[in-house]
Amino acid sequence: MLRSAVERLIPSCAGLQSGKLETMTQPHTLVLLRHTKAERPDRSADIDRPLTDRGHADAGAAGAWLAAQGYLPDLVVCSPAKRTRQTWHGIAVVLAEAAGPVSPVVRYERRAYDGSPRALLDVVRALPEESRTVLLIGHNPALSQLSALLDPAGAGLDSDGLRTGGLAVHQVTGLWAGCGPRLAPLAASHTARS
Repeated sequence: MLRSAVERLIPSCAGLQSGKLETMTQPHTLVLLRHTKAERPDRSADIDRPLTDRGHADAGAAGAWLAAQGYLPDLVVCSPAKRTRQTWHGIAVVLAEAAGPVSPVVRYERRAYDGSPRALLDVVRALPEESRTVLLIGHNPALSQLSALLDPAGAGLDSDGLRTGGLAVHQVTGLWAGCGPRLAPLAASHTARS
């Protein structure tokens, strides 16, 4: 009875029993991944460029690193470009082998292909709060610029930013909606190579 009275007076307390409040206070993990090595542009459209053999192998190496570090995404936001979709496929195969059945929700997002760092930040801010670990697979320069924008130090990556197969892991301590410049420190970085 007391709990229901409190819930009526303070609506945010309604999440105590359902676990919503716990979800809001646990940190989120945002893993940024630049696609692995792709074929050089030819006569095909940029969005249709496939991975090279090395790119396929490096995608597996990225998946192995994510599994070894415990960064198992429950949501994947992926550029619709062929090279990013192939990168995700290589990662998903390795994650399934290393960590058992992994079935994150996968969302293909145009802004992850051609968006600015601010557009990517808008994508992050719109992420569902129940998603604890999100893998965002995209392209440079926007992905590296987003990483620099999020990190309080502003320069956690080398001067070239994320290389192909480069991962930047950021910790978001508040709500996704509150994520902003200098509010998500770089916790780890790695360049996946086979």
